[in-house]
Amino acid sequence: MKFSGAKDYFRTAIRFLFTAFAIGMAIWFFYHERDEILDIRTTISHADMPLLIAGLVLVVVYLMLQAEMYRQSFLAVGAKVPLFVCGVLYVKRNFISVFIPAGGISSLAFFSGDIEKRGVSSSKVNLASTIFGFVGILTVILVAIPAFIYAFFVSSLGAGEWIGLGIMAVLTTALGILFKAIRSKGKIYDWLVMKFPSVETFLTEIAEGQIQKKHFIYSIVVSFLIELTGIVHLYISMHALNTQISLFACVMGYIVAIIFMLISPFLRGMGAVELSMAYLLSRFGLEHSEAVSVTLLFRFYEFWLPLLAGLLAFMLPFQKLILRILPALFLMLLGAVNILSVLTPALKNRVRLLEHFVPVELVSASNYLVFAAGVFLVFTSIYLFKGLRNAWIFALALAVVSGVGHLTKGYDYEEATLAALVIIILVFTRKQYNVRSSRVFGISGLWLAITAVLFTILYGVIGFYLLDKEHFGIDFSASQSVKYTLNTFFLLDTELLPKDNFAHSFLNSIRLLGFSSLLFLLYTLVRPYLGFLDSDPDELHEAKDFLKTAGSGSLDYFKTYSDKTIFWSEKKTAFLAYKIAGLYAVVLDVPVAKTDAEKAQCILEFDKFCQQSGLKSVYYRVNEGDLGLFKKKKKLFLGQEAVVDISDFSLDGGHKKAFRNSIKKIKEAGFSIRTYEPPIENHVVAELKRVSDDWLNEMGDRKEMVFAQGLFDEAEIKNQTIISLEDIHGRIVAFLNIIPDFSPSEGTYDLIRKTTDAPSGAVDYVLISLFLYLKERGYKYVNLGMAPMSGMTEPKEFSERSIKYAYERIKAFSHYKGLRDYKEKFEPEWKNQYLLYENEYDLIRLPQALNEVFKP
Repeated sequence: MKFSGAKDYFRTAIRFLFTAFAIGMAIWFFYHERDEILDIRTTISHADMPLLIAGLVLVVVYLMLQAEMYRQSFLAVGAKVPLFVCGVLYVKRNFISVFIPAGGISSLAFFSGDIEKRGVSSSKVNLASTIFGFVGILTVILVAIPAFIYAFFVSSLGAGEWIGLGIMAVLTTALGILFKAIRSKGKIYDWLVMKFPSVETFLTEIAEGQIQKKHFIYSIVVSFLIELTGIVHLYISMHALNTQISLFACVMGYIVAIIFMLISPFLRGMGAVELSMAYLLSRFGLEHSEAVSVTLLFRFYEFWLPLLAGLLAFMLPFQKLILRILPALFLMLLGAVNILSVLTPALKNRVRLLEHFVPVELVSASNYLVFAAGVFLVFTSIYLFKGLRNAWIFALALAVVSGVGHLTKGYDYEEATLAALVIIILVFTRKQYNVRSSRVFGISGLWLAITAVLFTILYGVIGFYLLDKEHFGIDFSASQSVKYTLNTFFLLDTELLPKDNFAHSFLNSIRLLGFSSLLFLLYTLVRPYLGFLDSDPDELHEAKDFLKTAGSGSLDYFKTYSDKTIFWSEKKTAFLAYKIAGLYAVVLDVPVAKTDAEKAQCILEFDKFCQQSGLKSVYYRVNEGDLGLFKKKKKLFLGQEAVVDISDFSLDGGHKKAFRNSIKKIKEAGFSIRTYEPPIENHVVAELKRVSDDWLNEMGDRKEMVFAQGLFDEAEIKNQTIISLEDIHGRIVAFLNIIPDFSPSEGTYDLIRKTTDAPSGAVDYVLISLFLYLKERGYKYVNLGMAPMSGMTEPKEFSERSIKYAYERIKAFSHYKGLRDYKEKFEPEWKNQYLLYENEYDLIRLPQALNEVFKP
């Protein structure tokens, strides 16, 4: 055991060191070459534009070839997958490969779901992915070997290049031997299955898979073409930047870069590739700054643009997490670029060119405008995350202002291009932003901002007019006072030269007032609308009456709890109960109605109400049989509800022996069961309160929760049937309260609590007494409530796999396993329950929202 732990520690340490080395190399490269990197903008401005465009076109060809290689790999195993689907698979796996260890290989295990939905078995997907990875490495070696042999005779290569080639050759040979051994199910196959039992299925799929040689050869041919595009990309990068070098140098530079990228343990060789390629190109005759510029342009074509394509691929399914996050991130990036652009000096040749077309005053004004827009962009990005419609409008307007400002302040077309990209992304994702902002609050904020402007203008005009000439060297007239106040307020250049600290302070006070007023105005216009009424006692009473005729579920009792707000359908034929948390309206279960059609209509009306109110509807603890009521909702498995069939329940039989023995010991100790029918007397309620408080103290940090369960409420307890366990003196040590269950022939309870000195098995005895009590009154079932996170057999989505992993492996959730095991003793039937939500982004914010909902 100690040895195994030591091995795990050693592996973890090695991974950490490799990762730290890779990240450190990337940081070192970008820091060491920071001057050359800053000069790239000037270098690019003198580049051959047709060649740069040719490089962009070749990126498209490169991606299409990668897709075709995947297609041929699938055809090699007898599966037909469309080229576009293969392309999406490649860019997604390429994207994720940057962020996981040994990404080039490990990424082949991701994103196979879309392929499997097309009828391709997981075994064929795994085998095709293996072929793709193997062929990709093989062709690099087949291109590299003759190039290195040629280099051996005509040029000197460093030890690093030879070591890299040696590693690749050994790796390819090892993969070939391993693949052949697995296919023949030899000793290596047996050893792998013995050491790693979890990969047996995968290895069996590879061993038994049939490979069509024709398409396998086609995949090799396509892979050769991919290597060729990489070499041409490097060639284009050199000539576009007006550097002259041989085609052989391009071949060697490309091969060395790919070798380092493939053997890199993390970040796909970021840093290592740039360092090695720049070093090799400088050895072939390029100046150091030229080698760095060529390297970074090549990486832009071969690394960053495919990475961007991966991001866009995640945007294809319109309700993906990246669709919400990406615009806000780009908006924040544009804001940061705006601020940095103003703080760094403009290129003089561009400013001189610009002065022929744009007045000098406009150039100066544009600097302040871009800076202010940058600050507002960063602020707006926060609210863009929340899906606010007004935030989207402001983001679009600010992006347009930024683009124009960058062009007019210094002809910074690079920054303007980023602004144009942000505009395109915002337009593309416009349907994601439908949360309303507070109209009333916005109007009041507008008036407050106008008041602030008028006050500041008055303050500035009077101040400038009364200032002595010694502060600015100007005796201000009334019109000058207004002009300089407005320019200062809106952060424009005033051309004033303060001559003392007082003058500086006066200008800064106006700027601070102006900036604060504008920022507050922006906040009031994007602030979420949260103006909702608390629960109406009359509506709750009306809902309780409606439950008597239309109730049908075990959770219906909690839908009229005082913590809920009631929403009635337009025709008053259905209602649902919800609570507000942040931007979410969390609904308990499904609507209460007599028919499914009325429930579905109520859901449609409520979702429309939420959309108009700037909320997102979420449905908590929906049974699997009710999923058909919802449209355009995603589901997340929550756990399973336990329902015990008590129609034939008894304590007879061998499997109930443990219960009988436990109850016998409790009786022998002088304890007995007692049932209290409502109304409950005050002294009994006080006894129950004592037990409940003792139970809560024993739980420590765990507090009362509501929403899908109740809390100890003396008014409610008085009107419920109580089953208690009491000692010989009549002191209650455990109890449960029976609550209404509107599911046919089903009974349930809410609170089940005991004291710290209650006898072992007290809860079992109280529950069994409940079974017998309900059985005598004609009930057939008892609902024991939900066992969270348990019961998932085949998780499909990443979120479900995460829940299953947490339930089985994370200690903090171990009490859920204990709860499941306890309820299993009563041999219940388990029913799946779900959380219904709109998109993946909600999964980030919903835990916090649910935590708020559960608070009393």
